[in-house]
Amino acid sequence: MENFFQIKEDKIRVSIKAIPGASKNELSGIRDNRLCVRIAAAAEDGKANSCLLEFLAKTLGCAKRDVVLEKGEKSRLKVVAVPAACGGRLKEITGG
Repeated sequence: MENFFQIKEDKIRVSIKAIPGASKNELSGIRDNRLCVRIAAAAEDGKANSCLLEFLAKTLGCAKRDVVLEKGEKSRLKVVAVPAACGGRLKEITGG
């Protein structure tokens, strides 16, 4: 498996390729050391970022306030930090 995340202290930093404008929110695999996430929202006025963070929080079973966009606000390539407690669920949903 490719290494798309790093564990640092109490956070997991996940490298993501966001694909906005999809028909539904879904994980679409791991490519080029990034977790690919299809997002139903359009990439305008921060809608896709907000939708991405909400989707990740729901998928990983953590609070939305705990999922933080660290890099890539205006890019499809992003880094998102989530609590280390979500690590088990992250491995489970990505087959790790």
